[in-house]
Amino acid sequence: LRKARERGHVLEGLAVALANIDEFIRIIRESPTPPVAKTELMARSWDSALVREMLTRTREDGVTISADDYRPEDLDRAYGLQPDGLYRLSDTQAQEILQMRLQRLTGLEQDKIVAEYKEVMAEIEDLLDILAKPSRVSTIIGEELAALKTEFGQTKEGARRSTVEHNAQDLATEDLITPTDMVVTLSHAGYIKAQPLSEYRSQKRGGRGKQATATKEDDWIDQLFIANTHDYILCFSNRGRLYWLKVWEVPSGSRGSRGRPIVNMFPLQDGEKINVVLPLTGDNRSFPTDHYIFMATAGGTVKKTALDEFSNPRKIGIIAIKLDDGDQLIGAAVTDGQHDVMLFSDGGKAVRFDENDVRALGRDTRGVRGMQLEEGQSVIAMLVADAEAAEPGTEPNARNSVLTATENGYGKRTQITEYTRHGRGTKGMIAIQQSERNGKVVAATLVGVEDEIMLITDKGVLVRTRVAEIREMGRATQGVTLIALDDGAQLSGLQRIVENDAQDNGTDESPSSPTE
Repeated sequence: LRKARERGHVLEGLAVALANIDEFIRIIRESPTPPVAKTELMARSWDSALVREMLTRTREDGVTISADDYRPEDLDRAYGLQPDGLYRLSDTQAQEILQMRLQRLTGLEQDKIVAEYKEVMAEIEDLLDILAKPSRVSTIIGEELAALKTEFGQTKEGARRSTVEHNAQDLATEDLITPTDMVVTLSHAGYIKAQPLSEYRSQKRGGRGKQATATKEDDWIDQLFIANTHDYILCFSNRGRLYWLKVWEVPSGSRGSRGRPIVNMFPLQDGEKINVVLPLTGDNRSFPTDHYIFMATAGGTVKKTALDEFSNPRKIGIIAIKLDDGDQLIGAAVTDGQHDVMLFSDGGKAVRFDENDVRALGRDTRGVRGMQLEEGQSVIAMLVADAEAAEPGTEPNARNSVLTATENGYGKRTQITEYTRHGRGTKGMIAIQQSERNGKVVAATLVGVEDEIMLITDKGVLVRTRVAEIREMGRATQGVTLIALDDGAQLSGLQRIVENDAQDNGTDESPSSPTE
């Protein structure tokens, strides 16, 4: 009834305006501003035969209509139908008239306004009659309950239309997590956190970048990965142990925060840290037996183990690979027996071989030699590529280039065809020329020309850049500037952004944006 009275009050004002339309138009045209026009409309009394008739008539049952029956409860007596039979517009009515579109002045639109006004008045009368007669209230309730029984009641056989479950399925915490692409960062001291990928913007090569995370003076970012909140993550430690969780379980943090100690996630031993986070998405979530985890250590050892052997990890962790004294795990990847493996050393060398050169071994084993290293050198990256990735006729954005980076911020991309396949256990070939300018090699990854990468420094600065802006060069070259480093800073690694995770609408075209 309250809503019907409010609507009827608005229509009543429009009906008054239509009855005096020429005068209303004149006042509005001559007024300098809308507020002045509204004040003038409200200051005058108006005559409307239709409104006066609707508010002073006698119903068919002999009941005399009172204007108060249709008046909104909070409407001041100074507005509405006055004792002299004229009408005073309220602020609401005057405002509605000023906002009325010209098309409503056509004959058909005027008829619609009048018809709706009469319908609302009839609705108000009916609602008042219902409230005045308890018998009508009871009748309406009975009719509504009968309709509900007909629609939702039991069938003739007495069977329920809805099934009552004795053990309803409980919602797990994961069911309430929205699928979101996250950037997971892990520092050398063991601080982990997850941030939405949308927080980062693309920059041109050589940009200063954005702060990925706050770090202590003796800490730096050691690992970065991008995954969906519902993806599984296999977390490999430098000591060859495996821990298991989902991305949504990783503590969230802002870009300026340092994160939380990973010891809150896993019971790590003294000197142990997580240095590889590997998501299992799609079909790999079921740990298929025809897929493998391929691992490599800093000492040049490699090992392949069936993926299903990692399907039931314990909270305390499980052994993924046995390590020699002083050795540590530096890389792990999921393979299906149809890939080539590439190992890169910090001395600028690389070796490429078929993964089938390494037979599958159990978890509690050491592995075999993958690369022969010179004294003082170590393996810093392991790449897994399709065996046909570099063959003619591959897709335009096939990841058939190797992007290498050095600690002084230089790097390049080189066609994978320049890295010829040899047997495992060799010294390898030149991947990038070492020099005083470049420093040691710190990272290598497979990229396509349409890819984007994230560069991370030991000071916690992150730069996102397009691979297409990095010049393609031969193996025996020094490369170009990838990131402009601050004094005392070094590039600690890079990560290619997978295609589905690189959707970022915002871009920053400045070649050297200041660090946030």
